[in-house]
Amino acid sequence: MDNDARPLAVFDLDGTLADTAHRQHFLEGPRRDWAGFFAAAPDDPPLPEGVRMAHASAEECAIVYLTGRPERCRRSTVRWLSRHGLPEGELLMRRNDDRRPARRTKLDVLRRLGRSGRVRVLVDDDELVCDAAEVAGFSVVRAGWATPSAALKDAQEREGRT
Repeated sequence: MDNDARPLAVFDLDGTLADTAHRQHFLEGPRRDWAGFFAAAPDDPPLPEGVRMAHASAEECAIVYLTGRPERCRRSTVRWLSRHGLPEGELLMRRNDDRRPARRTKLDVLRRLGRSGRVRVLVDDDELVCDAAEVAGFSVVRAGWATPSAALKDAQEREGRT
């Protein structure tokens, strides 16, 4: 994190800023195709509600993008954020080998961010992440504007992949 003294607005990507509906099929069925799922991410359309909230938040806050996407997706994710005109911000991604549930990985990062700067809000669509963040004392906006995917929710919790 830089020396920006503004409070932090922390945004999830998938299901919050990026519409993953077109790539959900990679996670359905007995064998999940994670390579295909992440390879299709650059084609995600933006979710207008999340994008508007990110821009509004950037007026008073430093933006942090906190995603469960693996580090190997950094280049395409940075391009996606830029192509869709999202505010500048730090991008925090999951280690390629980290398979912990999103609610654990993201809470660890939120706590670390909370030590070095004031986290004003977390905006995320994952109910378990939101619940854990609220219990830990963080202010949360539940991003309910995307079509939920049971396959993605199960994958986030059981396989720690996004």
